[in-house]
Amino acid sequence: MVNYRYLGNSGLKVSEITYGNWVTHASQVGNEAAIATVHAALDAGITTFDTADTYANTAAEEVLAEALKGQRRASLEIFTKVYFPIGPMGPNDTGLSRKHIFDGIHGSLKRLNVDYVDLFQAHRFDYETPLEETMQAFADIVRQGKALYIGVSEWTAEQLREGAALAKELKFQLVSNQPQYSMLHRVIEGKVVPASEELGISQIVWSPMAQGVLSGKYLPGQPVPQGSRATDEKSGADFIKGFLRDEVLTAVQNLKPIAADVGLTMPQLAIAWVLQNPNVAAALVGASRPEQLADTVKASGVVLEPAVMQAIDDALAGVAEVDPARTYEVSPATRLS
Repeated sequence: MVNYRYLGNSGLKVSEITYGNWVTHASQVGNEAAIATVHAALDAGITTFDTADTYANTAAEEVLAEALKGQRRASLEIFTKVYFPIGPMGPNDTGLSRKHIFDGIHGSLKRLNVDYVDLFQAHRFDYETPLEETMQAFADIVRQGKALYIGVSEWTAEQLREGAALAKELKFQLVSNQPQYSMLHRVIEGKVVPASEELGISQIVWSPMAQGVLSGKYLPGQPVPQGSRATDEKSGADFIKGFLRDEVLTAVQNLKPIAADVGLTMPQLAIAWVLQNPNVAAALVGASRPEQLADTVKASGVVLEPAVMQAIDDALAGVAEVDPARTYEVSPATRLS
């Protein structure tokens, strides 16, 4: 079964392996398969589910609602996000204005068929809206009981500090940040994690397996496997391209004996690695088949000894992205870019 961790400096516990439905529900897999994977997640002890209004242009939220139908609401932690457009790209259909935030929460609650979400997240930073307006809107949503906690995604250390200061003034907590993080993408370690530790903010990390590259199935000098994420434009193919360099794929193959020595599969090793970081509250995983989750959840509770962590560092030396400046490249400079 899956272990639990506190989310930021709060009393909310979340399953350290959290089910995310970014590229699966209403996109990569059919609804019946999606519902089956959610039920498998529940059977494995996962109670925390992460989605967003923009995933499959709102359809992912609806599929998740269908999959969770009949479950005890108080036993679940449901997360969603707001920022990206889901409408006809009008001037107020995106961003973190008060209007779009309220449109977002009302739409998500309706699609998810719940009275509240446990965590409502700013999917990116909005450079065009005053941060005071954004944080006031979040404060009002918390006070109205529509969201219990507020988080963000891919914010820089400075943005986290400014947001947390305003949240404190407005008497609510900023408890989480959702960045990309894996053995191959470690850019948050330099600035974001230290700032978050000071502020009582946890990381909920996405792509802990580097879009599947850390599974070891992509081989240097070989075509990508048919049916893999790298061949599916709807399932994150653009995100995986940066990892599909021969020098990266060669280094990843060096992880296989390390995983074998500790009795883990490659996916389990990748998930366990991100969970060694005490600032990580949860690793987001998806699945296109229920049996994938049975393998993934075995990473929960695994302790990797310092010698193993060093061996991983050595295996990926020179190919892991570590530059903190990359954290400034994620949020769009304008709402429509």
